[in-house]
Amino acid sequence: MNRLRIGVDLGGTKIEVIVLEVDGQELWRRRTATPQGDYAASLRAVAGLVSRAEDEIGRRGTVGVGIPGTESLADGRIKNANSTCLNGQPLRADLEALLQREVRLANDANCFALSEASDGAGRQAEVVFGVILGTGVGGGIVVRGHVLSGANAIAGEWGHNPLPLPRADDLPLPSCYCGRSGCIETYLSGPALMRDHALHTDDKLSPAEIDARAAGGDRACEATLQRYEARLGRALAGIVNVLDPQLIVLGGGLSNLGRLYRNLPASCGPHVFSDIFRTQIVPPAHGDSSGVRGAAWLWD
Repeated sequence: MNRLRIGVDLGGTKIEVIVLEVDGQELWRRRTATPQGDYAASLRAVAGLVSRAEDEIGRRGTVGVGIPGTESLADGRIKNANSTCLNGQPLRADLEALLQREVRLANDANCFALSEASDGAGRQAEVVFGVILGTGVGGGIVVRGHVLSGANAIAGEWGHNPLPLPRADDLPLPSCYCGRSGCIETYLSGPALMRDHALHTDDKLSPAEIDARAAGGDRACEATLQRYEARLGRALAGIVNVLDPQLIVLGGGLSNLGRLYRNLPASCGPHVFSDIFRTQIVPPAHGDSSGVRGAAWLWD
């Protein structure tokens, strides 16, 4: 009962490890860049951070890992990960061999939603939809404090549904790594936002740079963000029409765009099948890396 809770966020661009005391107090947190396309190096990076944390604190912990994909119910190998080097790999078994203990694994969006529904922005809400807007696009559903996994372990996986109601400036439908075209992820991820801006301007800017220039009056950057908000509003309206959550909490790097919380209700509301739109769209209480806390709480 006195063991630490260690959470790992194995993302497409970063690996983050957090250590929580048994009461939830944060004791330690570190990040490192994810070795691109290198499965073995990613395993070593995770194991190295966990070992460093335990050495510095002087105690051993349980380990929960959030990943941008899910485990196959057929053979336990990873599927649907936008970090494609994970796909087809026995990640849980390999990490357990390296760390010499049982490891609990969950989709990163489920971890994020669990964290925010437990003691974050959604702690008072009955139904929470947690959104990851980062290297990829994912979603997680928490109902009355419990993560919904689903019969196929894909509950909340909205990023690989088609973008609703495509318009002329959404065409042609972009190809996705999953083999489909027009996936929500191909429009709403961080790289997708950068590609869309470059397509219209020939400027290669980061999302933060686009946001800053738009705030300074750059019309091209403003137009890029308006296209993004229109697409995100339509995509979220589809979730509201099916799930009708009290609260949608945004995570991932793009959740730092403060204008989203001002503008999304107007983008989303007209596409919701109701005469009133009451769902709140909010930033995460625990920041854009809240999911790593949820990974630690997989052992709660």
